Amino acid sequence: MNVLQRVEHWGDTHHPAWIDALRIMLGIILFLKGVSFIGDTTYLSSLVGGSRFGLTPVMLVHYVAFAHLVGGVLIAFGMLTRLAVLAQLPILLGAVFFINISKGFSALNSELWLSIVVLFLLIMFLVVGSGKFSMDDWMSRHDH
Repeated sequence: MNVLQRVEHWGDTHHPAWIDALRIMLGIILFLKGVSFIGDTTYLSSLVGGSRFGLTPVMLVHYVAFAHLVGGVLIAFGMLTRLAVLAQLPILLGAVFFINISKGFSALNSELWLSIVVLFLLIMFLVVGSGKFSMDDWMSRHDH
């Protein structure tokens, strides 16, 4: 068993039920953030355009909005949770270290704190997985 399989097995066996509620809330937050980005694409474009990435801002805007919408739903339902988390990680790393930190590390910078909490939760769910109350678990039990 390689390291990745051991981490996945440990996460699947050490998963209290209350963490599933946290996973669902995280998915809803990501989905709503995606909806807000779609509702105000000029704000998201200014965030991405003002960063130091070599990629086209339009491509990044579409990736961020799509990943938050689809990834949020997948995480909330517990479907392909680790894959959905992997799609979110570059976005949150960029949000924490390139976009929100430039506004200052203060108690008033709520976007930075939200990004840090969401990044922490994403890393946690990358390890612990989707849990017992998830579509992944239901499909594994009903796979005949």
